[in-house]
Amino acid sequence: PGGCPALCECSEPAKTVKCVNRNLTAVPPDLPPYVRSLFITGNPLAELPTGAFPAQRLPDLASLNLSGNHLRTVEAGSLALPALRQLDLSGNALLSFSPQAFGEGGSPLEELALRGALRDHGVLLSLAALLQSGALRNLSRLELADNGLLLLPAGMFTALPALRQLDLSNNSLVGLRNVSFQGLGQLQSLNLSENSLGVLWNSTLAQFRSLPALRHIVLGHNTWVCDCAIEDLVAWLKESDQVEGKEALTCASPDKMLGKALLKINGSELNCSVPTDLPSQLQTSYVFLGIVLALIGAIFLLVLYLNRKGIKKWMHNIRDACRDHMEGYHYRYEINADPRLTNLSSNSDV
Repeated sequence: PGGCPALCECSEPAKTVKCVNRNLTAVPPDLPPYVRSLFITGNPLAELPTGAFPAQRLPDLASLNLSGNHLRTVEAGSLALPALRQLDLSGNALLSFSPQAFGEGGSPLEELALRGALRDHGVLLSLAALLQSGALRNLSRLELADNGLLLLPAGMFTALPALRQLDLSNNSLVGLRNVSFQGLGQLQSLNLSENSLGVLWNSTLAQFRSLPALRHIVLGHNTWVCDCAIEDLVAWLKESDQVEGKEALTCASPDKMLGKALLKINGSELNCSVPTDLPSQLQTSYVFLGIVLALIGAIFLLVLYLNRKGIKKWMHNIRDACRDHMEGYHYRYEINADPRLTNLSSNSDV
């Protein structure tokens, strides 16, 4: 007890253990109990099994850096540490992340870094389930940059009341319509730079306005589409002091607006001849068409009702004409069927 693993460097005064680039395939089982800051990075470490960091043996471990390994699996209970405040899993290609990784009773974790670790969509869903479970209610900083994310699961951040910093930069986010920031009353910084955002809709802007502590929003290097739909975003940028470097935000399309600063856009420059919300326009058209068809049907039924006597007489005339016609056919059939009547008909003709 109190010793140092063979492939690690330990400093008892600093309460630190470093196992960096040591070709470790498993967490050393003989970590000293005094450790508060542990670095296990740059190793071919493939998984964190249950009990990888025994809580009884490591009661004071507060900062854990596992970045740059080859982690694929994080099992349930593998990170159930009573004093853990900071965790860095960046640079790992995670394939499985148990929603119970921090144990059943929740975790005191305050900072979680997952830069470049969520390339698999299943892992993203597992993380969303973990965050929504309330197990990380003390989390104040969450880093999800460099993960190639296109869309975020709905309600992913709703159970993080203490969150202050959220980094979503350098992804491929195309929209935030399904993302709810409600409940993030402590959020101070939101980084959305280097994504594929073309517009921010009114619902998202309203959420930004409703967050009292949010004072730093980064929106640089996005693919802003400067058509009629961007009017609300431009108006919000002009009145808001939440966006850092908003003077540098420029249009990416259409070609005639390429490079133009968003803050310098006037309504007359935008092409608003095409409806911006086409699905709702189509829905309105379908409703209108249904009303017109129903009206035509009602008028047709009304005309039939008002002319019911004439229609009845017309139907009777058609019936009588058909009956006379059929009687003529029947008479001819009887003549052709009886030879005597045929001869009589022939003599009569002569």
